[in-house]
Amino acid sequence: MSDNQSLRQAALFYHEHPKPGKLEIRATKPMANGRDLARAYSPGVAEACIEIKNNPADAARYTARGNLVAVVTNGTAVLGLGDIGALASKPVMEGKAVLFKKFANIDCFDIELNQSDPEKLAEIVCALEPTFGAINLEDIKAPDCFIVEKICRERMNIPVFHDDQHGTAIVVGAAVKNALHVTGKNFEDIKVVSTGGGAAGIACLNMLLKLGLKRENVWLCDLHGLIHEGRTTDMNPQKAAFAQKTDMRTLDQVIEGADLFLGLSGPKVLTQSMVGRMAKRPIIFALANPTPEILPEEVREVAPDAIIATGRSDFPNQVNNVLCFPFIFRGALDVGATEINDAMQLACIDGIAELARATTSAEAAAAYSGEKLTFGADYLIPKPFDPRLIGVVSSAVAKAAMQTGVATRPIEDMAAYRQRLDGSVFRSALIMRPVFEAAATASRRIVFAEGEDERVLRSSQAMLEDTTEKPILIGRPDVIEQRCERYGLTIRPGRDFEVVNPENDPRYRDYWGTYHEVMARRGVTPDLARAVMRTNTTAIGAVMVYREEADSLICGTFGQYLWHLNYVTQLLGGPNLHPVGALSLMILEDGPLFVADTQVHPEPTPQQIAESAIGAARHVRRFGLKPNVALCSHSQFGNLDCDTGQRMRAALAILDSQPRDFCYEGEMHIDAALDPELRERVFPANRMEGAANVLIFANSDAASGVRNILKMRASGLEVGPILMGMGNRAHIVTPSITARGLLNMGAIAGTPVAQYG
Repeated sequence: MSDNQSLRQAALFYHEHPKPGKLEIRATKPMANGRDLARAYSPGVAEACIEIKNNPADAARYTARGNLVAVVTNGTAVLGLGDIGALASKPVMEGKAVLFKKFANIDCFDIELNQSDPEKLAEIVCALEPTFGAINLEDIKAPDCFIVEKICRERMNIPVFHDDQHGTAIVVGAAVKNALHVTGKNFEDIKVVSTGGGAAGIACLNMLLKLGLKRENVWLCDLHGLIHEGRTTDMNPQKAAFAQKTDMRTLDQVIEGADLFLGLSGPKVLTQSMVGRMAKRPIIFALANPTPEILPEEVREVAPDAIIATGRSDFPNQVNNVLCFPFIFRGALDVGATEINDAMQLACIDGIAELARATTSAEAAAAYSGEKLTFGADYLIPKPFDPRLIGVVSSAVAKAAMQTGVATRPIEDMAAYRQRLDGSVFRSALIMRPVFEAAATASRRIVFAEGEDERVLRSSQAMLEDTTEKPILIGRPDVIEQRCERYGLTIRPGRDFEVVNPENDPRYRDYWGTYHEVMARRGVTPDLARAVMRTNTTAIGAVMVYREEADSLICGTFGQYLWHLNYVTQLLGGPNLHPVGALSLMILEDGPLFVADTQVHPEPTPQQIAESAIGAARHVRRFGLKPNVALCSHSQFGNLDCDTGQRMRAALAILDSQPRDFCYEGEMHIDAALDPELRERVFPANRMEGAANVLIFANSDAASGVRNILKMRASGLEVGPILMGMGNRAHIVTPSITARGLLNMGAIAGTPVAQYG
């Protein structure tokens, strides 16, 4: 089977299994009993109807309309397939709906209409206004799409956006803006030659005019040659606006000296000979799919310094509408915009362009492993999986909507709105906010033991950009510098952060001397101390904290947890500091859940269990939450005399021996801990109210197992493990941690001990 056949079969299998299509509808409210039914439908539903009748704006309050978009097509210009009809276009429209949901959490219905008359099509779309908060027109042939959009925009009081036109134009605008930045050219000075007089091509040219391109510098060609004054073949008002007064008639004639070729036409339209006659360092946007107007390798042969973009994902600079449409709709919906105007589109362009010039996110780097995502000729626009897009672009669009007076629900606190947007993709953002705010009250020095690791480098970049903390990296400076360059990071050792070089550092004598002093009566000779300080970065970091050259250590991106813990305890333990347990915060779809002890004590004693519960309660408060601690066991409220039950009952007695400032109960099964009704049936006299948010286990196998099951099968996002009992002087992560996870741990380590006791 050929590669093309394999791809075709894989795509068909993807669409058919495990159930046909790519969409389904799910309820957002419970429907478990008669009471729920009475609220969801008759008679309770009438109350919402009356409120909306009295105030139509309340539809966004009581229904899904404010977050619901229609993707509407008649299937007359679908991708590169042409006029395939409404029914055959449905997989594309479903796909568009999936992208809305994935990238901007916007609900979407795909609507395919058997209507070729543009005015009748517009009538149908206008009649849909009560259902939707916005309309995305898609894959309607030109010039019909211009007619449909014009009618809908004039008659509807919600945003109407033809993505083939304006989405493409916005992404092209951002890419061209950055291409000119790289080449040192200006919109006002460049000559543009474009092929393709369809909706997308015309919209792109109009957008470039808004960015400063001069109309007289635009040369538009289609299948019949140059658009020129006096031409009557295959013309419409949109093409005529770009007609040139000239005797030239062909692309080959007008390409001379062009700075930018913008292709939205078909394969092999542009030749190497034409590229060779363009201006110095030409910009080639060959956007036809699946085969561009000219292949990048063909351009390179005649113009090695050219800047090239295509519509394909297997070449650099993919011009992809998904960079735009989810986020411009997100911003428009959130402020109740009545339209998507020029200011909102320009704000979208600025946001996309600026994000490409910023440091690449760790999440995008992970999604595009092996690609160099550094701003320049091969990286003009961000990647679609860059999670910062929603915060940057949607907030810019919302702000522009408010400034231009088209927002019916203005946002008062834009900073908080931006945080909410980030929280929708960075699931830890909202719950971590109190921790970051507490960390901002001090400038603590955080030493990372594995300073050469890409995740550490990316988290250090973010730490320097977004916090007051000062990272210290243990590693070889030349290796760190090379990797910062490779990963597109702007930070550099020595300039932006301190580096401790295990191979050659002036403090080496002091460090091994300190380590020997601490460990001399525990069998460590001077030679061994020297060897440890040359090879063990965790021990080096712990020595730095011991010597008060750093405030906290983060280690464990590779290796076994207890191995790291050994060196942390050796140097940083003391009469009042000892490892109590490892606490993992699991961020789940229905809220946070803390699990302990996942790492430190394989079979904790009752005293250790009690200490773990006390420590967990203290740390839970750091996140602005009220601790509700359940001691979990195979035994439930004394029904088994097993080992875990005995130890949990003894731990409960220890907790009961003194007044505590948090709620706890045990011993119990996990389901009883999380289900208050079940717990009430089993033991009506239990002291806990509501579901537990902290689960304490009697062995690390159980705790770690629950943690891993939540990660792998419930899509739980872990913050931690947090090492309890060491006064915030050290935290040991696990090898699966991400760069954002390290940033979160940096914030936890960056909180002064006085902030949480």
